[in-house]
Amino acid sequence: MRRSSRRAARMQRYVVIGLGGVGGFVLRLLVQFLHSEGRRATVIAADGDDFEERNRARMLFGRTGPKAVVLAGELAELHGDRVTIVPVPRYVTARNVGELLDEGDVVFCQPDNHATRRIVEQGCMRLRSVTLFSGGNDGIENGKTGTFGNMQVYRRKNGRDLSNPISRFHPEIARPADRVPNGRGCAAALASAPQLLFTNLTVAAAMLGAFYAWRAGRLDFEEVYFDILTGRMVPARRAVVRSGPPARHVA
Repeated sequence: MRRSSRRAARMQRYVVIGLGGVGGFVLRLLVQFLHSEGRRATVIAADGDDFEERNRARMLFGRTGPKAVVLAGELAELHGDRVTIVPVPRYVTARNVGELLDEGDVVFCQPDNHATRRIVEQGCMRLRSVTLFSGGNDGIENGKTGTFGNMQVYRRKNGRDLSNPISRFHPEIARPADRVPNGRGCAAALASAPQLLFTNLTVAAAMLGAFYAWRAGRLDFEEVYFDILTGRMVPARRAVVRSGPPARHVA
């Protein structure tokens, strides 16, 4: 089926990539919100990792197993009469991102690595119309408190950027030093700093708050920085840079 035909044949789609500490909150609250609206929607839940008992300190889940399958099952029981949740128990890679994303999608991206963020951004840049919300936070390591986080918005419509790509002001995303996991359970072998539950929740809230502002036609920022330790939350408003290399980020 051609892409245009697929789009005409489906309802609004939401794609949630990364279902860990942040993504679990995003998926649960997004599905509940969509269900409360009374309109039908499709939510794609993608993650190649598994829930393990050691994850319970910062993740909500009823049983162990593939994150996408476990969460899709739990949410289908509560909201499946209106919202279709499609589990994709695979990591997003450069090979499959084109199969996952489609024209007009609303994408939430919150993986544990910058390499996946870059792949998802590039997949969105190839679409004519898409809205991407990306979020993350510092881990508790190397003297960091784990209380800082941020989220970025990237929007395209009719082949034009309405905001800057998320990598433009973030060289760590433009040139990621980490790598994409490529098999179930592989994420556990990658270096991952401990995360604070409350920071993860704040990242999810910032992403969903920006989504709500976008839906209401009131979104006038493309990034938000916050620190739950100081209570600061700062929006960043920027003009769209049409060409040139990614700019260096200044906090």
